[in-house]
Amino acid sequence: METPFPFSQYVTGKNFVGRKADVTLLGNLLAQGEHVALSSPPKSGKTSLVQQTLFQMRLSGTPFTVGQLSCLNIRSTQDFLLRLGSTIVRMVASTPDEYSAVVKSFLEGTHFVFDPAAFAEREEVVSLGWELDGDDIRAMLSFPFRLAKERNIRLILIADAFHCTALMDNPDELLRPLDESLRHAREVGERGFSYLFLGSGVNAMHQIFAGSRLFSQDVERMSLSPIPDAEMAAHVIKGFLSSGKVMDLKLMEGACRLFDGHPWYINHFAAICDSMTRGFIPEAVLIDALDCLVSVHEPRFARMMASLTTHQVNMLRATLEGVTRFSSAEVIRRYDLHSSANVKRVKDALMKKEILSFEREEAPRILDPLFAYWVKKYYYEITA
Repeated sequence: METPFPFSQYVTGKNFVGRKADVTLLGNLLAQGEHVALSSPPKSGKTSLVQQTLFQMRLSGTPFTVGQLSCLNIRSTQDFLLRLGSTIVRMVASTPDEYSAVVKSFLEGTHFVFDPAAFAEREEVVSLGWELDGDDIRAMLSFPFRLAKERNIRLILIADAFHCTALMDNPDELLRPLDESLRHAREVGERGFSYLFLGSGVNAMHQIFAGSRLFSQDVERMSLSPIPDAEMAAHVIKGFLSSGKVMDLKLMEGACRLFDGHPWYINHFAAICDSMTRGFIPEAVLIDALDCLVSVHEPRFARMMASLTTHQVNMLRATLEGVTRFSSAEVIRRYDLHSSANVKRVKDALMKKEILSFEREEAPRILDPLFAYWVKKYYYEITA
């Protein structure tokens, strides 16, 4: 059943709110053959932005073929390359005979093959006939560029959850040759294929694309623009009006500020409000809906806090209380952070766990707005 507050899937069209400049920017980059890394916290609207952008590109008449692979469960270079090859082949072929022809044409001389038995058993389009070597890695990473050039087509590959490549035993085994393949494509003018790297690990994506000296000239980094509270609130109010319900605009703007414009949380919150009322939606319903939403996520938040050391817990509290200079003697003493060297270790640990972000030396930011609300009110019991 259609709902005015979808939160279980990406949104486009009338349900897509804000970020028009992001759609224009991303569309222009992809149309020009650029590679893009888009990072933001989980469920904050990356996929919706991408799908809205592709929709607008199609409307404008831009020809392209898009494919998608998930890096969520990839833990080795071999896993990534096999999935990359299978995805690219499926973008231009649709039958086993066609799969075999593409693999033979573009991956001849490597250990990559089309194995009919593997395809019949696991629907595996590209298999390895022998142990992976450096030539195989380079051949597979150049494959989509060569394919796009020979067939004179535009290919866009969405590499979702790309931050998970940081969890590989040896990420450089993949990332360095990937960087080399992008640099080579730029130098020879091959712009028919574009990667769109998506990642919910904000700090991991920053480390991959900015902190490692890789991809600096060949991948454009993007983050999601904030959705203004007034715009998001007006969108939600319109959704309520479609079902004959009324809510005070200022109350909804306050809720949007609490969720820091996070569309997934806001839509889930609005759906709960919608289910609890028949007409006017008073402030008491908003409070009950917030309690319901918190109760859904509280076990996850409690597990997050249980995974932290005492020093990490103390730094998180300091962040909530507005501290920005953690290495000062007064802050170290007040929050029992032990030493300035320990402060760096604690910061790195909280960033690795994707709880805090310190990108560009800015003031620390808790990445999950509902977690920030819960940990302040229920864990630390801070009332100010």
